[in-house]
Amino acid sequence: MSDIAVVGGGLAGSLLACVLAQRGERVVLYERRPDPRGGAAERGRSINLALSERGLSALRGVGLDKQVLADALPMRGRMIHPVAGELDFQPYSADGERAINSISRGALNNVLLDAADPAVEIRFEHRLSALDPVSGELTFETPDGEIRARADVILGADGAGSAVRGQLVAHGVTTETLDFLDYGYKELTIPPREGEFALDPGALHIWPRGRSMMIALPNPDRSFTCTLFWPTSGTSAFASLSSPAAIERFFAEHYPDVPPLAPGLVDDYQHNPVGLLGTVRCAPWQYGRVCLVGDAAHAIVPFYGQGANCAFEDVVVLGRCLDRAGGDWARALPLFESSRRADTEAIAQMALANFVEMRDKVASPLFRLGKRVEHALERLAPGHYVSRYELVSFSTTPYDRVRRRVRAQHRALAAAGLGLSAAIAGGIVKARRKP
Repeated sequence: MSDIAVVGGGLAGSLLACVLAQRGERVVLYERRPDPRGGAAERGRSINLALSERGLSALRGVGLDKQVLADALPMRGRMIHPVAGELDFQPYSADGERAINSISRGALNNVLLDAADPAVEIRFEHRLSALDPVSGELTFETPDGEIRARADVILGADGAGSAVRGQLVAHGVTTETLDFLDYGYKELTIPPREGEFALDPGALHIWPRGRSMMIALPNPDRSFTCTLFWPTSGTSAFASLSSPAAIERFFAEHYPDVPPLAPGLVDDYQHNPVGLLGTVRCAPWQYGRVCLVGDAAHAIVPFYGQGANCAFEDVVVLGRCLDRAGGDWARALPLFESSRRADTEAIAQMALANFVEMRDKVASPLFRLGKRVEHALERLAPGHYVSRYELVSFSTTPYDRVRRRVRAQHRALAAAGLGLSAAIAGGIVKARRKP
């Protein structure tokens, strides 16, 4: 049995604490915030999650999947909102039945903290200020002053702005790159209308507008959390709308169905913060007694809905590595990194590509035709042809294997298309040669 310090009481850290406690480890969970179960969410910072099979599989391992799904809303496809014209529903799966699940980040975090609470010691309002990756000594700033602690293993699950990663960088034992998009995000709210959802709650709603977009996810209280993804500079940036009249004019022109549904639009726009979007990479993830997990090691942009799902899958993979290493952490941590790095790079790249698809392509007739062909192939060759989206969202196939399989499928289709074209051309030539 080891003394484990998990730094970060968010989604990945609280699930990690649950899993390690089940394995019989002594765990102390450190979180810089006050206990989030006792307060209101920060304005404009909810970022609803799209929980899919990878995350659900991890929750299943600690017996929390059914409890979490009880408060989730299944979304079986995208609902596209053009500037003018009819709405267009695009199912995620070939049978139209598979769904990703909208859930509040805060609600999910609370469920995980409740599950961890009886089994581990949780210390809130502990902000990491120093650590020694060799000795395992940690220093925290608290309301009662500085305190020191020590652990056999330190797991940094403290998000994209990880203090643990910062300490490893400061010690010169890892390097990091942070690639920020020239886009930010801002949240708006569409409240219930006469006590009911103002939009279809069975879909993830998208307003694709070329270089920008808005999405909306349903909430159990029948509201929708909308997120604008706009450039951070230029004439269509957040700062370009400086007055209530300018905000109202812009939305009336570019998102005409939104103002009648969002009475708090101007207030939300003016007062909710703009968040940053970027990809975090570092190498190595682990050194000495310390290892980074989830966003602390490999934060990604949110456009495939895989950030939390990927972090939860990290926890599952780390458990498997511990099993393979016979519980030896010194062997398990390097094994975890080598087992997981290619997959996290694959989903980072796919998430960036999906941003382009969501903002630029989903409204295109050619894109819609391609999706119909793809779903037809899935029905005609079940198990042999599977779309990238289904492999990412509705399976636990490793991300890097998804990428390689999809490439192979595309090569096979291209070859088949060339073969068919050649056969048709040959038939035409033969027909012309006949007397």
